[in-house]
Amino acid sequence: MSSYVRKVLQPTETIRFETRLHWVIYLRGLVAVCLGVAAALAVRQLDLEWNFDAPLVAVAVGIAFGILSWISAWYRRWTTEVAVTNFRIIYKRGFVRRHTFEMNMSKVESVHVDQSVLGRMLDYGDIIVRGSGSSFEPLRVIASPLEFRNHVTAENGANGAPPPPA
Repeated sequence: MSSYVRKVLQPTETIRFETRLHWVIYLRGLVAVCLGVAAALAVRQLDLEWNFDAPLVAVAVGIAFGILSWISAWYRRWTTEVAVTNFRIIYKRGFVRRHTFEMNMSKVESVHVDQSVLGRMLDYGDIIVRGSGSSFEPLRVIASPLEFRNHVTAENGANGAPPPPA
């Protein structure tokens, strides 16, 4: 991971924490494929004699939607990079059409983490970094959001130096 992040590092800059989109983004595609397969098995088990293949078309559409959703999730996860360095926060998404956002640690005022019950159990959530004069765009479905927040707030309080030992 982090080919983009490693390319944009300054000479004295080091990566403190890297994360990515959580694997839970694959669930929609997985559920759609499972429902399509279950429907196909049910239609076959019932051995319905339809004059047209509407149930089979619906099953095929469900499976195709699931596969396309899974591929889309894989692409989003593969092309998204999130990193905390000793000087800034770096967020990049996209491959051909790239969108990047960076915020200097000295500009960070607060980090908001929003996790659902499932997000707490599976360790994912949404993050919003607020800076002086602007806010970082929401980072949705990020793995290890509390660890991300801890690295940002520890670095911000130390002005780029590592946090003091406890």
